[in-house]
Amino acid sequence: MRRAAVAGSFYESDRRGLMAQLEGCFANVPADVAEDDHIVGAVSPHAGYMYSGTVAAHVYARLPHADTFIILGPNHYGLGSLVAVSMESWQTPLGRVDVDTEFIEALPRRIIDIDETAHQHEHSIEVQLPFIQYRFDSFRIVPICMALSDADTTREVGEDLAGTIARFDDKKFVIIASSDFTHYEPDHIARDKDEFVIEAITELDVGKFYNRVFTRRSSACGIGPIASLMHAAKRLGATQGLLVKYATSGDVTGDRTSVVGYGGIVIF
Repeated sequence: MRRAAVAGSFYESDRRGLMAQLEGCFANVPADVAEDDHIVGAVSPHAGYMYSGTVAAHVYARLPHADTFIILGPNHYGLGSLVAVSMESWQTPLGRVDVDTEFIEALPRRIIDIDETAHQHEHSIEVQLPFIQYRFDSFRIVPICMALSDADTTREVGEDLAGTIARFDDKKFVIIASSDFTHYEPDHIARDKDEFVIEAITELDVGKFYNRVFTRRSSACGIGPIASLMHAAKRLGATQGLLVKYATSGDVTGDRTSVVGYGGIVIF
């Protein structure tokens, strides 16, 4: 069992407190927002809920129910295999979440390793789970932690995911890339950089995405997960993305001198 590593810091540690916190996040989503079954993937932030929870809620309010949510997160700690999937069940204050072992066993073993070490302390995947639990009653997950973000790796990961998904025509899958955007720059610079990079994501143009990341020296932490999602989504027939919410930590703290940017994007 993979126990919650950041309950009590990134989000509330008890069920009642966490449910109230999530209700507060979703209270900021317009009442007319509805789930869209055409969505095949999304980009969602992974900061503390007080900072990025509203952006995440705007994403999860639109996601359709899936049998399996594939969650790609960056490896902030450098532990374990460079691209690692977890086979353990995950625990949060809202209960246990099981992994889709059938899907994981069907994955090619050319780049994605089974390794729990990479997930032990990593928060980028964990913080997504309570949002899914809040929205849906029955689902499984495929948690994949990525320490690599180069073009070859993300193409292979995306191809492996899309190819394996195609083998399960009786299941609905949604792929989530966990990422924050610009880190610790003035608010106006963060917004400008992030708008530039996010435009390439919504166009599903992986080459442009990498070019803009490098050109503007983007400090987005989930470049690998985002690019892998884009590759997989295109293989699955997606044609575009939509930015549904953007904010910075400055919107919460009032300090605009050094912020982190958060973008919520759905892909269909």
